[in-house]
Amino acid sequence: MVLRYNIFRLFLSFLLSISAITFLAAQEHGATPAPASNTEHHVVDSAGANHSTEMHADVDHNSAHAEGGHEEEPFSPGETALHHIADANSFHIFGDVYMPLPCFLYAPNFGWTIISSTSKFDAHHHGTGTKAIDGYVMEHGEVKRVNDESFPKGEVMIGEFSHVKDTTGGKEKVTSFIEYQGKTYQLDKKTTWDGGLMGGGTTSYYDFSITKNVFTLLLTFFFLIFILTKAAKAYATRPNQAPRGIQGFIEPIYIFIRDEVAKPMIGPKYEKYMPYLLSAFFFILGLNLIGQIPFFPGSANVTGNISITIVLAIITFIIVNLSGNKHYWEHTLWMPGVPSVLKILILTPVEILGIFLKPFTLLLRLFANITAGHIVIISFVSLIFIFGKAGESIGGSTVGAVISVPLTLFMLAIELLVAFLQAFIFTMLSASYIGAAIEEPHHH
Repeated sequence: MVLRYNIFRLFLSFLLSISAITFLAAQEHGATPAPASNTEHHVVDSAGANHSTEMHADVDHNSAHAEGGHEEEPFSPGETALHHIADANSFHIFGDVYMPLPCFLYAPNFGWTIISSTSKFDAHHHGTGTKAIDGYVMEHGEVKRVNDESFPKGEVMIGEFSHVKDTTGGKEKVTSFIEYQGKTYQLDKKTTWDGGLMGGGTTSYYDFSITKNVFTLLLTFFFLIFILTKAAKAYATRPNQAPRGIQGFIEPIYIFIRDEVAKPMIGPKYEKYMPYLLSAFFFILGLNLIGQIPFFPGSANVTGNISITIVLAIITFIIVNLSGNKHYWEHTLWMPGVPSVLKILILTPVEILGIFLKPFTLLLRLFANITAGHIVIISFVSLIFIFGKAGESIGGSTVGAVISVPLTLFMLAIELLVAFLQAFIFTMLSASYIGAAIEEPHHH
């Protein structure tokens, strides 16, 4: 029991470390276009026509915008699905009600701006704000910044948002603009995790905000700390007694990870790696399960965010390669008993490539499965709006609901299974990679 209690203490330490690192990784966002200096641009309408327009000041138009008046866009299942799985600076509750989250924004030439998201931006319809604060605006729950030093600082009322679709190079790129006093200003999206090295581009500001994914990550972390601390204390205060309460839920999982994952995959030295394996399993499982809840405080697509899965895979990568013994590195870099020519030309390059492919498979499998599940569920729900022509046909909506509801319930059941399965697969593969790195040579 003392050993199990000590493992739980290490487990909580690993969980804290993983949460801190993934907290930073959750700041990853989409690519950003280059700045624009002119006020004339192309707006693509719903029919696909490309019109050259110039925005003009309109007092009545801006007043309608300030009061929440918006022109409804045609329903797009694809855009709706991507919008719901994306990260955001506010948490949607219902209708036009959003939970504000703190925004920590930094622009190199301006400094820090610390505000509350939806309340300061006066966000209403689809989380789109009617105000700009220090050049920052909110569109669809996401903070963006005006890339123009001439734009007024402080709090100002703004006009409508517009977008430009650019298909240069075969890839569609959407640039956002905001109208203010008859002029249009290009908006920067959030900075990218790669800093532009991988083609994502850089922006004029950095966003260190508590986003929807970060909020869910922290919520899951504190919840896990609470229940696991209770379990650890129960083992310390009730040694050699049958588990009860939360212990009854934790202990079977602990025994399963120990007996079916750690021991077979790692071998006699498994105890050293149990804290990490338990942390990875419970952390991923907790995030997967809370993402299944379709309303606040659930619905965030945390493990479907590739920056999160990258961090988890990198942690496994570091543990595996720091744990690697002489036998592991010898068979990776210079396999014995093989001609040198084959080592140099084939085996060594392939083995080195395999070192990096292992974490890549970890991150991609988790990211793809969780993201795909969310998209499929939202697509099934979208059948109601597709058949009902976005509310124009009650009969069509009814038919869509008859089709959509059972399919969605079935997919939710599958997603519940996937939540456990992906946590187990990530843990099992991590254990197998660790086991391969510390395996002693077999003498025949």
